[in-house]
Amino acid sequence: MSLTVSVIVPTWRRPSDLRRCLTALANQTRAADEVLVVHRAEDAETVRVLEEAPAGLLIRGVVVVTAGQVAALNRGLDQARGQVIAITDDDAVPRADWLLRIVLAFEGDPTLTGMGGRDWLHVDGRPETGERREVGRVQGWGRCIGNHHLGAGGPREVDILKGANMSFRRAHLGDLRFDARMRGEGAQVCNDMAFCLALRRAGRRLVYDPAVAVDHFPGVRHDADQRRGFSAEAQANRAHNETLALLAFLPRGRRAVFLVWALLLGTRANPGLLQGLRWTLWAGPRQAAARVRATVAGRVAGWRTWRASSREAA
Repeated sequence: MSLTVSVIVPTWRRPSDLRRCLTALANQTRAADEVLVVHRAEDAETVRVLEEAPAGLLIRGVVVVTAGQVAALNRGLDQARGQVIAITDDDAVPRADWLLRIVLAFEGDPTLTGMGGRDWLHVDGRPETGERREVGRVQGWGRCIGNHHLGAGGPREVDILKGANMSFRRAHLGDLRFDARMRGEGAQVCNDMAFCLALRRAGRRLVYDPAVAVDHFPGVRHDADQRRGFSAEAQANRAHNETLALLAFLPRGRRAVFLVWALLLGTRANPGLLQGLRWTLWAGPRQAAARVRATVAGRVAGWRTWRASSREAA
């Protein structure tokens, strides 16, 4: 008997994107057993889209009170009835065989906890090209490798799946939910990372298969975390969330190594002192200094959040 599948789509004031996503879900070769669109009550635009949803799509509108993607995803998990929980963004368009490939993967491997795939990122009307073999991994010192939008080759085990294209076996989740300590009021960047690393810490298997594909058309965000431009608040939130997720995941002996690396070097997205010098060349000294300050503040805040939680757990 085929596993039942619930699709969760969190949304907030992106009606055109949501309409396109629902149309793609209505055209799946393997239909969803239910589609849960999680939205806030005051989002009248989304309510109108749901009233005009494609015929034959088993859709439920689920209202969430708290702002942010974490609360929306957790509300969806609490309401979903399927044996497999597939998650995508409202600005993503799952390809026609998306659910079929997901179900076949879970049916073929009872040890599989999570499945994800490539999100073909469209920027200025064009899909980004390129291929990467290494996808969704955490290196020994805590550096995260994404590349979910460029992954090529066959299926492989990973540490992290991307929120626009990830699915989970419900029976393996237990009472695990997305981490409410994630900062931000909208996208709450790295919530997918934290969720996946919690599963990996528990010994669960996650697989990335580029053939399990969606097209991703990054939509407008209605919070401080804009995709283009700099926000000190969004930068600090990103650094906080990544730091918290990694400190919870890494073994004790590697946490100090990660913090030293993050503060001294870091990455382009979350620059430490040395990456700040490179940002000086890209954006000038003023913005470089602002990025480094916000990142360091976020790193310190993430460490404090992790430390407080660790003391409470003890």
